[in-house]
Amino acid sequence: MKINNQTLLITGGTGSFGNAVLNRFLNTDHFKEIRIFSRDEKKQHDMRKSYNHPKLKFYIGDVRDYSSILKAMRGVDYVFHAAALKQVPSCEFFPMEATRTNVLGTQNVIDAAAACAVKKVICLSTDKAAYPINAMGISKALMEKVAVAASRNLSDTTVCLTRYGNVMASRGSVIPLFMDQILNDQEITVTDPNMTRFLMSLDDAVELVLFAFENGNSGDLFVNKAPAGTIADLVQAMKELFEADNKVKIIGTRHGEKLYETLCTREEMLKAEDMGDFYRIPADNRDLNYSQYFSEGKEDIASIDDYHSHNTEQLDVEGMKKLIGALPLIKSSLSRKRN
Repeated sequence: MKINNQTLLITGGTGSFGNAVLNRFLNTDHFKEIRIFSRDEKKQHDMRKSYNHPKLKFYIGDVRDYSSILKAMRGVDYVFHAAALKQVPSCEFFPMEATRTNVLGTQNVIDAAAACAVKKVICLSTDKAAYPINAMGISKALMEKVAVAASRNLSDTTVCLTRYGNVMASRGSVIPLFMDQILNDQEITVTDPNMTRFLMSLDDAVELVLFAFENGNSGDLFVNKAPAGTIADLVQAMKELFEADNKVKIIGTRHGEKLYETLCTREEMLKAEDMGDFYRIPADNRDLNYSQYFSEGKEDIASIDDYHSHNTEQLDVEGMKKLIGALPLIKSSLSRKRN
């Protein structure tokens, strides 16, 4: 990265992504100050004690409250916007809460960034925003639209997006759940063994955001290419890693769950730019002259496929063992188990 001595704000910074960013940058010269903005004082307290670093500053607030994010935004050069309601079932039962945080909160972050002349805002989205079928995905899809719409009207602040799937071993994901069930000799609860999911590490997520940070033009959406696998193979890989013989219980699909994850729709793939390990999807910057939508169409959309976890590179059990066996959570748990 070419930046030096700047100020970074991470909304929702006490989560898995925020910790990964801190581990990457806290002891470098890229940022003279990193601000953590969130509403959970206990997590902020734990983070403050854990890192005990003079560059790290904490701001209590909520992205739903414009005044609180505006105060934290003053003097900031760059923003990683990670604050969100992310769990599918809770958003499904409380869709207005998802809307207030994921949609209105994002508008507040962008408005505050523009008011404070922030150079660039990176908004983090999810695969569930592509062809959304649940409240979480719908709210994130609208968040993307809010960010792209804002990007068209801002000249001094660049707004771009990243979209990625479930991060392995992050809070609320299945790997910690399966691990706890294995270690406690419980049945492993699986919704649908045929489901596929992209397999991304936190480092992969950070690399995607940093790629957008360095290469993003206003309105761009970035997606990283990632392998995938079935839940059945994931469970088998974990059982073999932990030398366990727990029974597997099929509990059925939860509220709002998909059979597979879509990272890019076919409509997006039609205009996507292949950048090696990433796709760039530029914003649709046509204006409200609706005649263009009818006179300037695309003829080859039917020949394009979505980019999803059923048609990307598929890992088998051995491939999954190698991938998840390198995760810090799994390595530390296996070490304790063997000792």
